[in-house]
Amino acid sequence: MNGKATSALPTLTRREAGKAERRRQIIQAARDLIRETGNPGLSMRGLAARAGVSLATPYNLFGSKRAIVVAVLQDVREFQERFSTLRIADPVEKIFAALDMSIIFYVGDPAFYRTVWAAVLDVSDGVRGEILNPRRDAFWRGLVDEAVRAGAIAEGVDPGLLLRQLEAILHSVMFDWVVGEIGAARLGPTARHGYALLLLGSAAPEWRGPLRARVLEAQAALAPGG
Repeated sequence: MNGKATSALPTLTRREAGKAERRRQIIQAARDLIRETGNPGLSMRGLAARAGVSLATPYNLFGSKRAIVVAVLQDVREFQERFSTLRIADPVEKIFAALDMSIIFYVGDPAFYRTVWAAVLDVSDGVRGEILNPRRDAFWRGLVDEAVRAGAIAEGVDPGLLLRQLEAILHSVMFDWVVGEIGAARLGPTARHGYALLLLGSAAPEWRGPLRARVLEAQAALAPGG
């Protein structure tokens, strides 16, 4: 009996390893297709061909096209894991660090993220709901709540509404990037400038000095020749 269990284990491990590799191939193929076609909708037939698997394999491994799109967008997990390694005590600095890290993701793979953000900005696109997901919202709300608990945000400022306004700034900046109004070099300074202005207006008096400095720093970067 023990002999059978022992001999079956390597077979099971190889099978699971094979499934994991096919999943990886499909996710990579989906990301490549989104990058190349500028369309997050994906053709399952084209996806299977690109991944080198049968048409049935993506369905067998993921269940649906929607689940594949979710898997492609799991870099939110990588982002949060990377962010958790930062050692930043200042809660306002954490907000800017998260913003800067987001921008690094976007400009690091512009063809992919322009497509993703075009889907975010298209209210008729079902992919929008996968990108703006509860996990992402909870992460950013946690940063704002931490700033509130530290006393960085003025009393009476609604943290939920503050987060919505920060998101509105980011969406506006990303729209300009998607349509080509601003390039990669100005993406970070433009987003930081908007965040700094809003947080300056929302900050408790003793927290305003560093935020004013951030406003001026971003302005300098955005000035002609900056």
